[in-house]
Amino acid sequence: MPEPSSPRRRTAAQLLVLAAVSAAFAAQAVAALRPHVPLLLVSTAVSLAVEGVLYRWQPGMVSLFAKSHADVTVRHVLRDLLLVVGLLRLGEQHRETQYAPLVAGLLAFYALHCAVQAVSVLVRRTRTLPVLTRNIDASALRLSPAPAALLRRPGHRLLVFGLPATAGLTATAVTDDARYAAAGVALALLLTAGGLCALLLRLLPGRRPAGEQEVLDWFDAWLAEYRPTVGLYFSGGPSSAYQANMWLEPLAGLGGRPVIVLRERFMVQRIAATDIPVVCLPKVSTLMRLEQSTLQVLIHPSNSGKTSQVLRIPTILHTFVNHGESDKLSSCNPYAKAYDEVWVAGPAARERYALAEVGVEDKDVVEIGRPQLDAVRPYAGPPTGAYTTVLYAPTWEGWDGNPGNTSVVAAGENLVRALLADPGVRLLYKPHPLTGSVDPRAGAADRRVRELIRAANRERSGARPAPSGELARRTAELDRLTKAVFRAGADQVERMLAQSAPEPGRARAVARATAAWEEAYWASLPEWEHQVVTDARPELYSCFDVADLLISDVSSVISDFLVSEKPYAVANTSGLPEEAFRAAFPTVAAATVLTPDAAGVPALLESVRAPEKDELAPARAELKLRLLGPADPTSQRRFAAAVQALCAAAQAHRTRAARRLTAELPGQRHQTTGAPAHSSRPA
Repeated sequence: MPEPSSPRRRTAAQLLVLAAVSAAFAAQAVAALRPHVPLLLVSTAVSLAVEGVLYRWQPGMVSLFAKSHADVTVRHVLRDLLLVVGLLRLGEQHRETQYAPLVAGLLAFYALHCAVQAVSVLVRRTRTLPVLTRNIDASALRLSPAPAALLRRPGHRLLVFGLPATAGLTATAVTDDARYAAAGVALALLLTAGGLCALLLRLLPGRRPAGEQEVLDWFDAWLAEYRPTVGLYFSGGPSSAYQANMWLEPLAGLGGRPVIVLRERFMVQRIAATDIPVVCLPKVSTLMRLEQSTLQVLIHPSNSGKTSQVLRIPTILHTFVNHGESDKLSSCNPYAKAYDEVWVAGPAARERYALAEVGVEDKDVVEIGRPQLDAVRPYAGPPTGAYTTVLYAPTWEGWDGNPGNTSVVAAGENLVRALLADPGVRLLYKPHPLTGSVDPRAGAADRRVRELIRAANRERSGARPAPSGELARRTAELDRLTKAVFRAGADQVERMLAQSAPEPGRARAVARATAAWEEAYWASLPEWEHQVVTDARPELYSCFDVADLLISDVSSVISDFLVSEKPYAVANTSGLPEEAFRAAFPTVAAATVLTPDAAGVPALLESVRAPEKDELAPARAELKLRLLGPADPTSQRRFAAAVQALCAAAQAHRTRAARRLTAELPGQRHQTTGAPAHSSRPA
């Protein structure tokens, strides 16, 4: 995949664009005042071309200009004004009277542009619903396709609608024929007036979506009809969607009436393919309507600032399941004590919370295993082919700047060089998606590692599998099932309309299609070729299945990989001696510890290829039990049992609260449903 541009290159490109814009306007001003027709023509053309570059390749500069009060409207007015000045300077005496209608037409065009923008804002507000959904029939809300994208984007609209006027003025400057300018201004006025009419029609009562109260009433009615019992609550940034997606399949496996509750509008499209109803409730006041619903339990895979808002609902019990477990402090966040229960994989996490002393009581910790890992293939012996597949999956640098968080900076290149030096190794490099997001050194090291892998592939050669078209067919099928196809310029309401009715059984079809795609993907790759795996597919667990060895950092990756009982190694970049490193991080107990210089890689590879030299196999089996719990019953069954038990506790809590209300205790506020707001923990 293409490498991201470096910050230095981005800065250079932005400076080049800024210089081009400044030079074009300066040249246009000189040409208008002298006057000089060829220079006026060239500078105007360059100015328009740079505008196209801005919107196509430098969207960040568009925001920068706007913050500097030099937005597209200002730039367009200045461009046309200089053209008018040039026309007046080129002409004869009394030419001001001849061009007065053109100036008036330009003023009318810009007035219409402002009117279109105002109406566009009104249309956008009518299409900004208080609730967004997926997999729910929302036809009663009068949803409709969005207006043309051009009408909703002021910069693009002004460039396109104003182009005839600018071109006409330029032609008049060259030919001294005012008819070109008049025709251009007239066409610009006609286009803008047409856009205004198209938007005004969207404001008619029968053309706009349901109003806020109508949507809320509809949502209440849907909750009453669907009667959800358990939900997944998620709030986070664009790159954090994987934390919720990993729990979709376990949630769907519960049966019953689950629901996914989101808080950010953009997250609706980042949730992976699922049959489960999805609701997005951006406002706290809308979120509080869940209090009157049948929802009993909310499952939380991550903490966020908005989590505290939903914890205020007294009729729902909350459990924290996390999106992965490791020995890092983030796996024992003090925020966990805010939940009614904390669900962990195995005994090790229970002990971790007890030792951390963050306020989580042992009675509130429930061991459920890791349902996502039930399908990971177990260890089947040493490599049998010509190559040993090694998965290097380092984590990211984290928020605290701890040098031991990621091995990429201090050890990544050494590890990769040592692995590539072995002719019998095929390397899979799968960095964390957030690598380099905090520490630029991690991003730079990641790019160097990728270049090492590309260079190694150039030096290798061998037979490639014959292209059979199987992967292309499997990709097309999986894309059809998982990727919603929207019209260019579709807004949230249009997407909501398109996703209101999923295919029955789509989730099962996606699971089958994913398995078939993964098999075709790995079969399509040469056995000798190293891979940089950064796309959404294949997933990490698929890499587990084909890997003979994992090298990673102290993270949830090694805890998950242990389900296979395959050999693994952990890079020690913490600066601690090995003995202290193992004592500080229990998940390292069954690992080969590698130093930053990667000196232990050859011996590690030998132990993987010769099981009799693998002295850590019994330790891995024991650690797996401590980290993930027993294999029987399965994690999915334990997860379902925990959900059932917490739902029962929530129902009992509501019953007790209703009895207290019926007794009309002194000072107790009256409610028709729900529970007192003083506690969400079962009495």
